[in-house]
Amino acid sequence: MGEVKTLKYFVNGQWKESKTTKYTDAFDPSTGEVIAKVPCCTPDEVEEAVAAAKAAFPSWSATPVIKRVQILYKLRDLLIEHMDELTMLVAKENGKNWDEAQGDVLKAKEGTEQAISAPSLMMGESLMDASSGFDTVLYRMPLGVFAGIVPFNFPAMIPMGWMTPMCIACGNTIVLKAASFTPQSSMRIAELYKEAGLPDGVINIVTCSRHEAEILLTHEDVKGITFVGSTSVGKHIYSTAAATGKRVQALCEAKNHALVLKDAPIKRVAAGIINSTFGCAGERCMALPVVVVQEEIADALVAEIVAQAKNLKVGPAYDKTTNLGPVINQAHKDSVIKWIETGIAEGAKVVLDGRDVVVEGYENGFYLGPTILDHVTPEMSVGEREIFGPVLCIKRVKTFEEGLEVMNANPFANGSVIFTQNGRYAREFARHTDGGMIGINVGIPVPVGMFPFNGNKLSFIGDLHCLGKDGFRFYTENKVVTTRWFDEETGESTTVNTWDGTI
Repeated sequence: MGEVKTLKYFVNGQWKESKTTKYTDAFDPSTGEVIAKVPCCTPDEVEEAVAAAKAAFPSWSATPVIKRVQILYKLRDLLIEHMDELTMLVAKENGKNWDEAQGDVLKAKEGTEQAISAPSLMMGESLMDASSGFDTVLYRMPLGVFAGIVPFNFPAMIPMGWMTPMCIACGNTIVLKAASFTPQSSMRIAELYKEAGLPDGVINIVTCSRHEAEILLTHEDVKGITFVGSTSVGKHIYSTAAATGKRVQALCEAKNHALVLKDAPIKRVAAGIINSTFGCAGERCMALPVVVVQEEIADALVAEIVAQAKNLKVGPAYDKTTNLGPVINQAHKDSVIKWIETGIAEGAKVVLDGRDVVVEGYENGFYLGPTILDHVTPEMSVGEREIFGPVLCIKRVKTFEEGLEVMNANPFANGSVIFTQNGRYAREFARHTDGGMIGINVGIPVPVGMFPFNGNKLSFIGDLHCLGKDGFRFYTENKVVTTRWFDEETGESTTVNTWDGTI
C-alpha cells in the first residue's frame, strides 16, 4: 500500500491545512486502496475561500482581457508539458483507462483554448445614431465571484475545462468545490495556473460536504453557480441560489438513447455502441445506456454487441492495454449491481453479466464487466433511470416512429443518437428528438468547446449552457451605455442630419 496523503485546501494561492475533524477516503479504484484523506472544510474555511475570491476580483477584472488570456496560453502549454503526469493522476484517482484519462485532460485543454477566444467573444454591440444624436454601446462585463460544484467523473475536464477557464477569462474569480472522491487532478492544475502567473485568489479550491457547500448557494458575495451532478441536487441548487438572485447553470442526469434502424451496418454500429456505453465504465452523462432497435435486426445486433463486449479487457486504469477500468468506489459498485438486480426482477433478460468479474492481482479493485439487459420495456425503471455504470439496456420497437416516441418519453434529454443510412429519417430525427446533443451515426455526440454542452429537459436546469457562446454570456452581464454630445457654444446636438433622402 502506497502513501496516504492528507490533502489541504487552496485559498489565495496557498495550500492550507483544514481545522476539520472530518475526512473522506479517496480510493485508487483499480486497487481498492485509500490514497488520500480529503478534508471536509469547515464553514469558516468556505467563507475564507469566498473572501479571497472577492478580494482578488477588483484587480483581476480590471486587467485587460487580452492580458488575462495570456495566462491561459501559458496554462495550455503547461497542460501539454504535464500531460502524462495529469493522465496518470486522473487514471489513479478516477479509474478511467489510460486513453480515457488522457482524453479527460485534453478536454481541459480544449476548454482552455476556447476561453482564449474571450477578447473576441466578450465583444459587445454598438449602434451610432440609435436615435437621432444618441449612440448606444453594449458591453459585456464580469460579475464577481462564481462557485463551481464538481462531480467525481471528469476530475480534469469539468472543473478545469468547463468551469474555470471561461469564468476567469471573462474577468471573474472562482471557488471550486472539488469532488471529494477525485480532487487531486484539479488541485494539481491549480498549481499549474499559479505557475502560469495567475494572481492569488482568482482560483480557490475547497472540499466539503453538501452542508458546507450550502453556504455558496446563499452567500451574498457569490454571483453565480455552475454545477454538474444529479437532477435532484441540481433542482435544489437552482431553486436555492436563484431565490437569492444568482444565475445558475445546472448540468444534471441523463439516460441517453440510441435508435438503430434496420438499414444500419451492424458491426460498425455495435462498435460505436460499445465505445459509447462502456467507455469510462459508463460513468459519464454522455454514455449510451439504452439502445432502441428495430425488431428485424435486434437479435443480430444484440449478438454482435455481446461478442464485441466479451473482448473488452477489464483491468487497472494505468495498464495501457485496459479497455474497461473500475468504477469509482465500492458503494457505487454496489449501487450498479443493485440496478442490474432490479432490471432482472422487472423482467429484463441478462445476455451478458459483468457482476462477478475479478481482475487477477487487483482483486480488491471496484470492477464490473460489461452487462447487457435485453427486452427492456418502457415500464421498467432500469431503462429509464440513470445507472452510471457499464450497463446497456436493449429496447425493441417496430418502427422509426415508435422508437422516437419511446426515446422522447424519457424525462432526460442530454443526448440522443440515430444509426441509419436513411437521410429522411436522420433529418426527421434531428428535428423531433428531445435530445439537446444529437448524433447521426455518432455514438457520443459531444460537440467541441466552441458549441455549448446542450442538455435539455431534466438534464439541464437554467438558461445558459456551459461552453460556446452560452458560456461567455453566463459569465458576463450586459451594460448598455447611451451617449449624447452637445456643441459647447449653442448647446445643440452635435449630430446634424444633412441627408436629403435622395440616392
